[in-house]
Amino acid sequence: MYIFTCEPHLEAMLTCIYDAWASGKGHKNIRLKLEPVEQLTLFDEYIHVDPDPEKAEKVIRSVKQKISPRFYRDMAFTALAYEEDALDNIYRCMLLGFKFGPAVLQMVQYRDIMRNQLIRTRLGKEVNRFQEFLRFHQVGADLYVAHIEPKSRLAITLGPIFQDRMPSEYWAIIDDVHREAVIHPKDEPFYLRILTEEELFRLSETEQMNDAYTDLWKAFFRSIAIEERKNESLQRNLYPLWSRKHAVEFM
Repeated sequence: MYIFTCEPHLEAMLTCIYDAWASGKGHKNIRLKLEPVEQLTLFDEYIHVDPDPEKAEKVIRSVKQKISPRFYRDMAFTALAYEEDALDNIYRCMLLGFKFGPAVLQMVQYRDIMRNQLIRTRLGKEVNRFQEFLRFHQVGADLYVAHIEPKSRLAITLGPIFQDRMPSEYWAIIDDVHREAVIHPKDEPFYLRILTEEELFRLSETEQMNDAYTDLWKAFFRSIAIEERKNESLQRNLYPLWSRKHAVEFM
């Protein structure tokens, strides 16, 4: 088996798909995985792929023209997921897409299409959870910073949501797990930035700063609580413990 590996970024993943497709080794003899690969197997050959903008663009163009723009959007969304088989699943879905065309996403009789739908459904729920429970800290006079630790690389999906909610504010959403930051300058489009270790460390200090809004939210959270109706089991079901680390009301 030939296993093509790459960094967990969309450009690298599209390049990995291009190289695997063009390798001529046979689709059944190929697997795609994201780095770091946790456990190497003895009899497989691992092929590292570096990102190439031209190859990535060729994949995007081919998918949009020969399948559909919607198919590309769905696969790009799948690429954000943490599931170990997400990249290989995208590759398998593309094989089916080039064979059957735009209707392929409804062909749930194929295992790879069903698996893709399950990944996107799970990812969508994770995005909705952080959309609802994201907490900002005020830093200085006019900057708001929120930290998250999601399972998937979903920071970029939160950008449009909070740009619509807070268009005239300076804010940043920091993904502490994947070292990504969505930065929104006042009255301008947001952008994604990959953080260095030093930048991530310095930004982590923003949570130690108390501000009036944080104190006000904590007071509100305590005041509306009814001790006799407290249901921690239901609360954990609606708001899992792993996603609460940066929620100010639980700090």
